[in-house]
Amino acid sequence: MASPLRLLLLSTPVGPLGSGLGGGVELTLRNIAQEMVQRGHSLTILAPTNSRLEGLVIQEVPGNLQITAQTQGRDSPISLPENSVLANLWDAACQMHHSYDLLLNFAYDWLPFYLTPFFDRPIAHLVSMGSLTAAMDQVIEQTIERFPNTIGVHSRAQADTFSFSDRCVVLGNGLDLSLYQFQPQPQNALAWVGRIAPEKGIEDAIVAAQATGATLKIWGAMTDPDYWQMVCKNHPQANFSYEGFLTTEHLQQCLGHCRGLLMTPKWIEAFGNVAIEALACGVPVIAYRAGWPCRNCSRWQNRLAGYI
Repeated sequence: MASPLRLLLLSTPVGPLGSGLGGGVELTLRNIAQEMVQRGHSLTILAPTNSRLEGLVIQEVPGNLQITAQTQGRDSPISLPENSVLANLWDAACQMHHSYDLLLNFAYDWLPFYLTPFFDRPIAHLVSMGSLTAAMDQVIEQTIERFPNTIGVHSRAQADTFSFSDRCVVLGNGLDLSLYQFQPQPQNALAWVGRIAPEKGIEDAIVAAQATGATLKIWGAMTDPDYWQMVCKNHPQANFSYEGFLTTEHLQQCLGHCRGLLMTPKWIEAFGNVAIEALACGVPVIAYRAGWPCRNCSRWQNRLAGYI
């Protein structure tokens, strides 16, 4: 490293850091920020009001949160709420960016990509989801054509959802394994960890756990209460419980006592941080082969029952 870099990190606008509303983006941003500081770089994090990351200084930006992309239809138009925190984040970046060498965007939203040509500092974009809307695909492709090697993704499977996959830089994810402890004595319980949202497929995990007779413990941010109430109504006799949203420190302690982690997404996961977190605790991961559910779910449940 010839000289330290001055980095400006712009967080997701769907929720404050530490709330869990941003999903894996929150963990990824924290890990990158901590590693950059350890390597001698200086950085500023712009994030929505009430954001918290232990050991990192955050400049909070007020405004209304953005609607998540995964709740939108394929042909949904681009929209911003009144007093948008996304717009306010990038307005702050516009005023500050001359003091930095590089901007790193964590938002899966149209505006940062559109604004990229208007900044005279380079902007790198870490894309956190696969192809969801036509408008997002178009603006990301326009950005990668004009600014090659500025679009990073978490996995090849994620990249392959885009028509321009060969031009995406696959970065993977890095986790601080010192934060996780191996637990040698599992309890008769299975775990499910993630945002409480339809694309995560909690109902599949409940049915699978019910077939084995094991308790299912569910951790994650309650992003869609209506979906959760529907799941509870549809499975009144199942043995499962919602354990809330926990910090990494507390989650790994609880997760480590489970016999296995179920991963049941109904979409293409960009990476799946929780799989690595579970393995770091010594917990086996039981998952679909890909982001889409297996057509023969009963056969998958039978295999799970045999495993446990």
